Amino acid sequence: MTPYLFIGPFLILFAVFVLAPILVLAWSSTRQWILGFDSGGFVGGENYATLLSGQGVLSEEFWRGMRVTAVFTVLSVPLLVTVPFALALLLNLRFRGRTLFRAVYFAPYVLGVAVVGVLWHFLLDARVGPVNHLLGAIGLPDATAWTTSLPAGWVSLVGVTVWWTVGFNAVIYLAALQDVPAELHEAARIDGAGAWRRLWAVTIPHMRRVLQFVVVITIIASANMYGQSALITQEQPGGATRTAIGYIAQTGMRSYDIGMASAMSMILAVCLIAASLLVNQLFRLVGKV
Repeated sequence: MTPYLFIGPFLILFAVFVLAPILVLAWSSTRQWILGFDSGGFVGGENYATLLSGQGVLSEEFWRGMRVTAVFTVLSVPLLVTVPFALALLLNLRFRGRTLFRAVYFAPYVLGVAVVGVLWHFLLDARVGPVNHLLGAIGLPDATAWTTSLPAGWVSLVGVTVWWTVGFNAVIYLAALQDVPAELHEAARIDGAGAWRRLWAVTIPHMRRVLQFVVVITIIASANMYGQSALITQEQPGGATRTAIGYIAQTGMRSYDIGMASAMSMILAVCLIAASLLVNQLFRLVGKV
């Protein structure tokens, strides 16, 4: 019984905060539930059929949000995987003050999304934001609408997200780099391998599992982006930066259509599960090469 006593608290928390919400979400998605107006009648897969039909305002706006989510994920994930890795390689070197630099790069991650969003909305404001003033001071265009136009809005969202979260992935990479046996690098160096060759032949293969983990969690995090678009670009121009999560929030918390919002959430979850399985399969195939 002792092992079960140790894992018991975790199982209870998992059941209450993970399993139960998933079951409630699945149950809600099969009901016509307008909060405050309808207690919720069972409609089976009608909510899903409406969304998957591609017809009607709800379906069109949801899939528009899914496309926005896909664009943000495609733009941000490569940067959030490679930039922290390069940063971790630098921070893994021995130099004076590296502990301070590690803290500096991780510091933005401790800020909440509300703080980050309000701060950068001000910094990127086209009229009074310091960013445009600094660009004008060095002779660059100083009237860019960073928060209300495209593609500037994408640059803002992706850039701020990388600045904000780069430290998290960098810390994971750094821990993995320090776990690579020094003997492997020394043996490769004796065989005449340069730094670039050691990176590809020793470091990256040893970190394959960590890279796989980082890619998966980064895809999930990027696909769940909401706060940045709500606060920095305020989903402008004309809802062009409103993500799927943003539309789900609008449907559930403003229109009070809990049933439809739950169905949207389930569809997004299925897409993320499929993406995660695909990434894991690709890493397994690469590992066999």
